[in-house]
Amino acid sequence: MDLTTTYLGMTLKNPLVVSPSPVSEHIDSIKKLEDAGAGAIVLHSLFEEQISFLSQELNANLQQGDYSFAEALTYFPDLEDYKMGPEGYLGHVRDAKAAVDIPVIGSLNGVSTGGWVSYAKEIQQAGADAIELNVYYVPTNAAMSGEQVENMYVDLVRAVKANVTIPVAVKVGPYFSSMSNMAKKLCEVGADALVLFNRFYQPDIDLAKLEVKPDLVLSTSEDLRLRLRWVAILYGNVAADMAVTGGVHTPEDVVKSILVGANVAMTTSALLKNGIGHLTVLRDGLAKWMESNDYESVQQMRGAISQKNCPEPAAFERANYMKILTHYAAEFPTR
Repeated sequence: MDLTTTYLGMTLKNPLVVSPSPVSEHIDSIKKLEDAGAGAIVLHSLFEEQISFLSQELNANLQQGDYSFAEALTYFPDLEDYKMGPEGYLGHVRDAKAAVDIPVIGSLNGVSTGGWVSYAKEIQQAGADAIELNVYYVPTNAAMSGEQVENMYVDLVRAVKANVTIPVAVKVGPYFSSMSNMAKKLCEVGADALVLFNRFYQPDIDLAKLEVKPDLVLSTSEDLRLRLRWVAILYGNVAADMAVTGGVHTPEDVVKSILVGANVAMTTSALLKNGIGHLTVLRDGLAKWMESNDYESVQQMRGAISQKNCPEPAAFERANYMKILTHYAAEFPTR
């Protein structure tokens, strides 16, 4: 089976890409990821807040809010305790590139168009093959319009593209009033790939302490459906490559991601749950499914069940919603 695929202008040996996580914080682990079958690795993220802290901008902003909401300070991590600052991150990119032969993608996590965007160029100079821009923003200001939020994303992608010559992937959440239009806007300002979708982690409430507490829940295969739907709809309608992220745990999840039109399937939670060796399970399972279903290559599979190529394209739209509810109502006992 030919498992090769193209992503961000690069040819990968297979469509399995490791998304940002603590798994890629150590060079030994990165080597093991390559040995287990990773087609490419997205390093853990360099956060905008880390760079702002370095320039004291974050400290000034936090102090400005001390008098209005003192408890707000407790929501921010102690950035002095980060394992790796900006300079350390650049060194990590260099070390990772020297350690493996597969593509290494740097990750920037932020939302503003401040001076931190210049770090995109430094990540390129450190040797990264591409950059994944992880835009994590929750608009809470009621005075901020949807158009303003969208413009923030567009301006950020434009600014990063102006600073680098390597490809840029944009990782976003699904919460836009028109996802298709937003995808089109991102492509127009130069996004080379769309990574769908970011998972916005929801805080929990500690009832004993009566305070907000961070809570991380790893994804499951159930999270995959939203990604499959939108990749299937966008396939053939946007110029950018597409990556599925969030919910890729089994070989079947990888197969589904490719069939709806993704260039690559990204995984992290499955590795945190099952270990780095799970990549081999995913790769071999993909090859076995292809052989059983007479597919000779990943390229042949890609987009076969997208909305563009689906014999029943309405399955991805409102008709599917009506059909499911009608079927469920018929199955439900009236007693």
